[in-house]
Amino acid sequence: MKTNRLGRGLEALIPQNSPEDEAGRPRSLDQIEVASIRVNPQQPRLAFDPKRLDELKQSIKEHGIIQPITVHKNDSGYELVSGERRLRAVSDLGFERIPAYIIEVHSQDELLELALIENIQREDLNPIEIAQAYQKLQKNHGLTQEAVAQKVGKDRATVANFIRLLKLPGKVQDCLSKDEISMGHARALMGLPKMEDQIQLCKKIVSQQINVRQVEEAVRKVVEGAKPVSKLKVRDTFIIEIEDKIREIVSSQVRVRKLGKGGRIEIDYFSDEDLERIMDLLNSIQS
Repeated sequence: MKTNRLGRGLEALIPQNSPEDEAGRPRSLDQIEVASIRVNPQQPRLAFDPKRLDELKQSIKEHGIIQPITVHKNDSGYELVSGERRLRAVSDLGFERIPAYIIEVHSQDELLELALIENIQREDLNPIEIAQAYQKLQKNHGLTQEAVAQKVGKDRATVANFIRLLKLPGKVQDCLSKDEISMGHARALMGLPKMEDQIQLCKKIVSQQINVRQVEEAVRKVVEGAKPVSKLKVRDTFIIEIEDKIREIVSSQVRVRKLGKGGRIEIDYFSDEDLERIMDLLNSIQS
């Protein structure tokens, strides 16, 4: 039976009135020296927002460490499992000790797995960091996507969709990491076969605040050979919404084309019977 480790929440990392966690891993809580802690080389989180770090430091000044970090003991002292932002904050503040849960970790695979789980639980990772962590679990430890999914409590399709993001150009990945575009935007951009087109359309998304539906429409035009990305004019959101509403009514493909102050509405049909069906629908609306 598959165990959903994410479903257990932070109980996988935080003691709950027991000397062992649910996996039988011994654990304890202690105040340990900040200088004795080595940063986790498997940390999936790569970006640390200076503003959020300053906010955390201010919170620690006022309220102390509400949530201890998690470490495991090694030959040189302690290695961080989770809580790098908290560790950085107390280090900057000059604290000598920090509260920490001490657990046993038996492999680098397990260390990455625990760090990934903790960060996903806290929603601290951006999509690219999650994708890179999944890929690292898969490649470094010889796991299938199904095995990775089982370890982190996700379905295989979710893991596969995140890893696919790493095929996007670096500039597009940067925009996704900075929350300048959404996962929906990124998935739509992957429909473009050329990386230069993905970059150009990504720039339009950022500069013109294009929504996902508009990007999907733009990608469709490029793929169908209607026009290159460089000459694309992103369609009005209102027109797209009108098309969607009419499409729901007639159950067929609809295009609204603006021509000056007016325009025309095109409705596809596939046979004489289909045309009669559409006419009956329009007549029923009129009556």
